[in-house]
Amino acid sequence: MNNPSDENSNKKPKSALDVAFEASRESQDKRTGLFAEFNAVSEKGFKQQIQYDLKGAEYNESLVWKSPEGIHVKPFYHRESTAVTSIPGQPQSWQVAEEIYVLDEKQTARTAHEVLQKGAESIVLKADKPLDSKKLLNALPAESFSLYFNLSFFDHEFMLSLCENLKSKPYKSFLNIDPVGNLAFTGNWFSDQKTDFKGLERLFLNTANDNVIGVDATGYHNSGATAVQQLAYALAHANEYLNHFGDQLNNQTITFKVAVGSNYFFEIAKIRALRLLYASLASEYKLPETCHILATPALRNKTLYDYNTNLLRTTTEAMSAVLGGANTICNLPYDSIYHKTNEFGQRIARNQLLILKHESYFDQVTNPAEGAYYVEALTTQLAEQALALFKELEAGGGLVTQLIEGKIQNKIKEAAAKEQALFDTGEKILVGTNKYQNAEDRMKNELELYPFLKVKPRKTLIQPIIARRLSEAMEQKRLEDE
Repeated sequence: MNNPSDENSNKKPKSALDVAFEASRESQDKRTGLFAEFNAVSEKGFKQQIQYDLKGAEYNESLVWKSPEGIHVKPFYHRESTAVTSIPGQPQSWQVAEEIYVLDEKQTARTAHEVLQKGAESIVLKADKPLDSKKLLNALPAESFSLYFNLSFFDHEFMLSLCENLKSKPYKSFLNIDPVGNLAFTGNWFSDQKTDFKGLERLFLNTANDNVIGVDATGYHNSGATAVQQLAYALAHANEYLNHFGDQLNNQTITFKVAVGSNYFFEIAKIRALRLLYASLASEYKLPETCHILATPALRNKTLYDYNTNLLRTTTEAMSAVLGGANTICNLPYDSIYHKTNEFGQRIARNQLLILKHESYFDQVTNPAEGAYYVEALTTQLAEQALALFKELEAGGGLVTQLIEGKIQNKIKEAAAKEQALFDTGEKILVGTNKYQNAEDRMKNELELYPFLKVKPRKTLIQPIIARRLSEAMEQKRLEDE
């Protein structure tokens, strides 16, 4: 007769995962259908198995890493500890946009006709001075498309005339007027705060346009702010308008322009968190909780050398924007930092988005990130930390006050310096620039535009927030050595 103790001693010891399987077996017996054959594993079971496989190493020290934003990223996420968050205002579809710089009204209209025929669904008109809006609008295609304005000026009479001329057109128009953004990124109001806000009020009262205000948050990203800072500053930025105009915004939808970087899942979560945060803020004012998001690839990580890598960066960044829930995406041409606008660069940038939409089926699912535990957890953490920072900003007087005091500029400089140090030491990699360089690459004779930060001495009310690419110093050294 076999000794029972001998028989047990020959058995392979059960792993923690086996124990978890057995514990869940009773509930599994009640399940029906295809998945009844598979045993569910609890979060505790996963952790026990990980501890078993680590052979004594600490779980938190070995597998949990902390991002520059202070987000703790775990090796796995489970439904037991991850809430699925309903994101308000997620679009049913997204549009392909192309930016056109306005020099001549008729030429701009011809270009708009061409790019719309080639697949663009929205046009972003960029201008630095008032234009003949009637002449331009009459020459634009008569079809329905979205029309965004990116104006570096705020002429009140021109804007009233533009809105009047837009009334008879089928376009969905977004004026994107942003005096606070002008203060933050140029150091000055368009005129002064009182005059600028009075001009906005005139537009609310005298036009039917329901997309007057834009919050340009791209400068926060491109100057080196963390994702948490970008969200908090964008929210505080919008709150300057909500707090000042209140009920006058009842029929208004605020447009956020955001820059999307290469941290794929974080950028998806960032856009989702922005919608969540804005809805929470707007509800406090009893205003519409839905915002409109225009996304564009970030400038900060783009490179001069091995410039074709920018194509890969902008592709993944556009994917993040789509999956995060942007309404419209305006791509950045791969050569935009050193070439003037050209047909080839624009066509490639447009076709990147068209491939995502028509060949990769990125327009077939609404809110595709919902229920993805990792993205849901990131969304929650980013939103919570950004909300905490937003509350600190408001307790300190709000965005404008802290810009005047220089506190926000200093915080962004600190974050940018940390990121720059990671790049300089090679811990943060830009392929083709600080890793895997092509020694034969020559760019000195290719420069049509000055690709580095330009310093223009001028009198400003505050110190502006300055966008700067990570690779600038390294590229300048390589150009000198050619």
